[in-house]
This record gives sequence, structure tokens and C-alpha cells, in this order.
Amino acid sequence: MKSFWLKLQRPFTVLSPMEGVTDPVFRQIIEEIGRPDVFFTEFTNAEGLNSTGSEKVKESLSFEKNQLPIVAQLWGIDPEAFYKSAKLCKEMGFSGIDINMGCPERVIVKKGSCAGLIKNPDLAQKIIMETKNGAGDLPVSVKTRLGYLKQDLDWIKFLLEQNLSALTIHLRTAEEMSKVPAHWDMIAEIIRLRDEISPKTLIIGNGDILSLKEIEEKFDTFHCDGFMVGRGIFQNPWLFNKNVELEKVTLIERLDLYIKHINLFVKFYRGRNPSILKKYCKIYISNFSDAVSVREMIMACSKTSEMIEILNSFKKNHMT
Repeated sequence: MKSFWLKLQRPFTVLSPMEGVTDPVFRQIIEEIGRPDVFFTEFTNAEGLNSTGSEKVKESLSFEKNQLPIVAQLWGIDPEAFYKSAKLCKEMGFSGIDINMGCPERVIVKKGSCAGLIKNPDLAQKIIMETKNGAGDLPVSVKTRLGYLKQDLDWIKFLLEQNLSALTIHLRTAEEMSKVPAHWDMIAEIIRLRDEISPKTLIIGNGDILSLKEIEEKFDTFHCDGFMVGRGIFQNPWLFNKNVELEKVTLIERLDLYIKHINLFVKFYRGRNPSILKKYCKIYISNFSDAVSVREMIMACSKTSEMIEILNSFKKNHMT
């Protein structure tokens, strides 16, 4: 089966995997208002998928057919768990599997997973190998950072030697988190290494991308195969829609979209604590007078029905 990555036009766009953000519901919202070329799931723990309570973990891997192509992103430290999880993802109909070797979250890194694997290439290699064994003909990719404490091209070389379908590089070190501008100046050398070591591996750049125009400019300058958008989606959920200008999106459209998001959440999760919905609040409620007061009211809610009531009330007052 031909890898879906090879069917994409350049430059292609990807919505970054973000824990507690790119869940099945938010992805569906983005799919409807202007989707990227490729979706990723939230981070999903490989060990958790193979333990008691796995059904709860598996929930993060739910997706609608209209979200294809979609890549399941796995994290963990047990190669056998990656093998079993990759087999499961293949059975579920995913387009590909990505291994998280970049999340800098301290608690996770201390256990040796995600960005912790930058310091343990032997384990990283075993995880990649077992993921490939479980994935069968599905393409396997990795998302990582430039290094752990410092920029480390030996780490990038090592990953390129693993014959990956795609390599996403968040252009900061793990130590830098998101505290400094992304080092886009490193991309030229990374692409040179790719051309030398693994010409078929697609390079996806990630870091500080806020618009499609910026992607076009970066493609002309850096020639990445694809570009991954993370926090930029918080500033503009319509970012991937070339036909929508954010400045022309009305307040009513923003409120209606938030209400739709809340209703989809209720339908999908059936009884889950709605507090997670509050982290999306600033996406929809911003750039208008009284936005702060409305957000404060939403943050004080304990029920989805209260959130919808506040939004509908504000919407009604704005329309009259």
C-alpha cells in the first residue's frame, strides 16, 4: 500500500498533536471549518493501551472518516507496548503512526519517554523497530525536537538513519520548551542531511506558524515538505481555510461555533467533566468588547448547559 504521505501535494499542512486539545471533538470542528491536509490524534500512551482501563485510553484514538488521513501519535517507553499499539492502530483504520520523541513535559521526560528518548537512542531505535513491526504497511513517523539541552544534529542524523516515512522537527530544544523563537535557520542543514541520508523521508517543520501565508513564505525559503501548526490554531481556528479572513469572522459566528463545540462534546463524551471545554474559551471569545467578562463567566460554569445559556444570552444581546 502506498504511503498516504507520498500522495500529498507540497507543501502540505498538519495540525499538531496537542494533549487535551486535538481530541476527536476539536478535530471535528476544525474539519468542518477548514481542515489541514493531515490530522494527528492527541498523545496516546502505548502502555495504557495495553493495560486495565485501556478502553478509556483508546477513546483518544476515536476519529470520524472525514478526518482521514489521520495519524495516531503514541508515546511511552516499552517497545512491546508500541508493537501491540501499532497493530491496534492499523486495525482501527489509521493512515499512519507517529512516535512522540519531543514532548518536554518534565514528569513524562523523567520517566524516559517523549523528549527523554533523545538521551536514549538505543531505546528509541527499539521503539521505532517494534512500531514498524506492528504497523505492517502503515507509514511510521517521528515527531521530535532539535535536541535536549542543546541543538543536536547527531540526534537528527540518527533518526534519519531509521528509514522513517516522515520526520517532524519542533525547531527548539526540549530545554527551551516554547520560551524562545523557533530556530528555522536550522532547517537548511536538516534538509541537507535528509537528502544525504534518507532522501525519501519527508521533513515537516514546526514552530511559531500563524498563517497559511507564512507557510507559503517558509516553503519558498526553507523547502520543507510540510508544515505543522500547533499553538497558532488557538489564535485562529480557521487558519487552514484559505477562503476565510479572521478579521471578517463575526462575533455571532464565533459564539455559534463554540456552542457547536460544546454540543459535540456532550454528545461524544456523555457525562465527562466539562472543565476541558474552558481551555478553548479564548479561541472563540476574543477580539471584541466584553470578551474578558464573558470568558470569566464561562470559566465559572460547572455545567455545559450553563455555558450554552451564557453564550446564547450574550449572542441575543449582541443581536438586538
